[in-house]
Amino acid sequence: MTKTTPEQRRGGHLPTAEELRIWRDFIETTEALRSELTSRLQTESSLSPGDYAVLLALSEAQDRTMRSSELATHIGWERSRLSHHLGRMERRGLIRRQECPTVPRGAEVLLTPAGADAFRRSTVPHLRAIRELFVDALTPDQLRAAGAITAALRANLGPQHEE
Repeated sequence: MTKTTPEQRRGGHLPTAEELRIWRDFIETTEALRSELTSRLQTESSLSPGDYAVLLALSEAQDRTMRSSELATHIGWERSRLSHHLGRMERRGLIRRQECPTVPRGAEVLLTPAGADAFRRSTVPHLRAIRELFVDALTPDQLRAAGAITAALRANLGPQHEE
């Protein structure tokens, strides 16, 4: 069997029926995993995946603070989406926004003690669910292959999607 290069595959050929079947299986399985993880996260901690992403980023940030524009880039959201989401999180006491002392009209997002506590309480159950639904379902070789596949897909998307 002759291998084709990415350049040859990009020559305008549409995916085969088998390639489309694999694609659909990939998308449907990914969505099913995401849905189950979302359901468990919300049931066990009352946090949405968006809440968790924001809290994770802030918990890892220096002084548990990030400029809102940096936070949006870090989690891959548009600024307007983040702004609306932060408003909801602020009303729940998970974060606080304040003016950035070094950037005119800039805003900083701070993790509150309540937000840090909510993040701490949600982390172990969330990580257990990831292990149960993803890690334990795969052999070590399959897990390594999944890592290689995601790296190849991300690289193909271009530099704006690489970490």
